[in-house]
Amino acid sequence: MILAGGKGSRLMPLTLHRSKPAVPFGGIYRIIDFVLSNFVNSSIRSIYVLTQFKSQSLAEHLYRAWAGTNVRPGHFLIPVPAQQQTGGAVWYAGTADAITQNLNLVRDTQPDLVCIFGGDHIYFMDISRMLRAHVAAGADVTIAALRVPRADAGRLGVLECDPDGMVRGFHEKVDTPPCLPDDPGHCFASMGNYVFGREVLCEVLESDARSDTSSHDFGHDVLPAMVEQGRRVLAYDFESNRLPGRPADQPNSYWRDVGTLEAYYEASLDLKEVVPKLDLYNREWPINALGSTAAPAKFVHDSGGRVGEAHQSVIGPGSIISGGRVQNSVLGRNVHVHSFAEVSASVLFDGVVAGRGCRIQRAIIDKDVTLPEGAEVGYDAEADRARGWTVTGSGLTVVPKQPVVRPVTTLDL
Repeated sequence: MILAGGKGSRLMPLTLHRSKPAVPFGGIYRIIDFVLSNFVNSSIRSIYVLTQFKSQSLAEHLYRAWAGTNVRPGHFLIPVPAQQQTGGAVWYAGTADAITQNLNLVRDTQPDLVCIFGGDHIYFMDISRMLRAHVAAGADVTIAALRVPRADAGRLGVLECDPDGMVRGFHEKVDTPPCLPDDPGHCFASMGNYVFGREVLCEVLESDARSDTSSHDFGHDVLPAMVEQGRRVLAYDFESNRLPGRPADQPNSYWRDVGTLEAYYEASLDLKEVVPKLDLYNREWPINALGSTAAPAKFVHDSGGRVGEAHQSVIGPGSIISGGRVQNSVLGRNVHVHSFAEVSASVLFDGVVAGRGCRIQRAIIDKDVTLPEGAEVGYDAEADRARGWTVTGSGLTVVPKQPVVRPVTTLDL
């Protein structure tokens, strides 16, 4: 069961018309494609996706990109909107309440184990290994966890564990999280991915639902209560997870919470490195993307100083670099960079058109935006804000989907 209903408020304006899991990533993917591919590659193909806010774009993507998952009995990938199954409010009160309101799905399918994962993180994981660890330990719940710098741990749930991996303390988003005994600069943090036995899950959620003081959240309420009750709560070390096709001596430590514009931007530009930590080219662990009829990317013109070229960049299918220059950037499908335009350290979504002589730096530009000849993005923060674009504290400019872009004149510059 994948929790995919988050608003993604800190990703505005990218989430102005879509939920966070539906935000494009890496040129041809959506964020949710990573967790879904992890499940399918792990031979887990009975999947419910719990949606909520601005779910239309996500539902359409699931239908178009993942319809082939429903090919055998017992195999399904079904989006589930908030349905008021328990007679309560329309929206889910918390992550635990989202599952509580859909326990009818668990009871109907009668699984031995239930995986509850978030739909808005970027990582690779063989989930079958986590399941085996859960069964071998006889755990009531298993929490995927990884080492994070103590400076970053205050926004996460932090675990205190015995040497055998059993959790003895759970601290959700505290100012002074406990560090690892062998590494005072790091904490062991929850990734927000859990494995429960079916009966245990139903029992603890029904108990939580009866509490008037609970916020009905796994991290704040359910998991700390299970630890206090002496339940068998196991921490599964994400770095011990190994993938087919990946060198055995390389730890599996890449996990990104792309919850802010800066974090999303940095994770996107990670992909352009010579040896990226997130290897999209591992044929034994493919990430499924929406099929496209787009032609191959094309680079044209090579004369008179008019050269179509891209360096240290990821270029999606159907894109045309027509006499322009792209550096250190990630471009989606059907992007057109016209002559003498320059794109640097930027992320351009599908269908973006950079007109002749445009200059773009340190920017994220949403789908189908057309920038006229001579337009500049990311060079003047005040001018960008005056156009209604978002400029973050670090100077990153974000152009929303299909904005009204005034022609650039001498006065504008």
